[in-house]
Amino acid sequence: MKLILIEDVQGTGKKGDTVTVKDGYGRNFLVPRGLAVPATEGNVVCFENIVRSVSNKKARDLETASELKAKLEEATLTIKKKAGEDGRLFGSVTHKDIVEAVKAVSGVEVDKKLVRLEEPIKTTGSHTVVIHLQPDVNAEVKIEVEKEEA
Repeated sequence: MKLILIEDVQGTGKKGDTVTVKDGYGRNFLVPRGLAVPATEGNVVCFENIVRSVSNKKARDLETASELKAKLEEATLTIKKKAGEDGRLFGSVTHKDIVEAVKAVSGVEVDKKLVRLEEPIKTTGSHTVVIHLQPDVNAEVKIEVEKEEA
């Protein structure tokens, strides 16, 4: 029985593969659980269209992420926080502060889970933070932390 896999099935194949399996396995396990559909001409054409649209969307998302990366890397984000005389902050610069600064500069809202801080920023001065935009696109953003005037 020829089937098109809708999900990854361990020992059988990956999502999108056309596989030949025994009739009972396909009819009693894969198809009822929604893991595969019969490989008819209509299903093959439909699945190819879905794969094509998904790849086009990924390409557009990657292009958008690359443009945002270029925009963020050339800008310097300024964050003002309360600090003591020696330049140590009362608290630290959080993911939320960085996301708000990115939104102010680029107009794009980035999820705070995508901001990668190796250690908390607790001093004034210049720092570099990585923002994970796509699986292969990471933007290194320069952040200038300044003392907030009272």
